[in-house]
Amino acid sequence: MNSLERLIQEFSKLPGLGKKSASRIAYHLLKTDEHKVDALVNAITTVKKTLKECGVCGNYADSNPCPLCSDPHRDNSVICIVEEARDILTIEATHEYKGLYHVLGGVLSPIQGIGPNELRIRELLIRIQPPVQECIIATNPTVEGDTTALYLGKIVKDTGIVVSRIALGLPVGGDIEYADRLTILQAMKARTRL
Repeated sequence: MNSLERLIQEFSKLPGLGKKSASRIAYHLLKTDEHKVDALVNAITTVKKTLKECGVCGNYADSNPCPLCSDPHRDNSVICIVEEARDILTIEATHEYKGLYHVLGGVLSPIQGIGPNELRIRELLIRIQPPVQECIIATNPTVEGDTTALYLGKIVKDTGIVVSRIALGLPVGGDIEYADRLTILQAMKARTRL
C-alpha cells in the first residue's frame, strides 16, 4: 500500500467519511501548500496533546475547569445535560442559552452494556445542589436518548430540582408531508400558543 492509499484509508476511518470523501480530502491536501498542511498537522497534534476533559462538566478544554464552568456571567441555576461534548458547541452556536452544562459521555444502552455507572450520572447528582434550580435534558430523540432522558428525569426530580426536556418536532423549513409519525407526534406535544 502506497502512502496515498494509506492516507485515504486513515481518513475513511473518521466518522462520516466514506472512501470517496476520504479520497477527496487526500487529493485536496496533495494540491495544498505545504505550510497549510503543516498547520493542519500541528493543529491536530496540539489539540490531542492539550485538550483535556473538564473536571466539572466533562467538556473538552485547554483549562480545568473549562471556560464555560469558570465564567462568572453564566447562569449557575440551570444545567443543560447533553450526551457528548460536541453537543455543547451546537447549543452555544444559538447564543441564547447562558447556563451551565453537564456531559454524560453517552446514553443508556443495555444492548451495548452501557448502564448508569458507565455515564457521568454520579457527577451530575453531586452538581445539582443549590443554587441549581433546573436541569434541561438535551439528549437526542432516539430510543436510547429518550430512555436516558426518562431515567434522568426520574432521579433528578427526586432531588426536588425542576426537570425539563428540549422540545422536539419539525425543523424550521421542513415539510410536514415528509416527516415521520414520531416527529409529528413530538411536534404536536411540544406545540406553543401564539
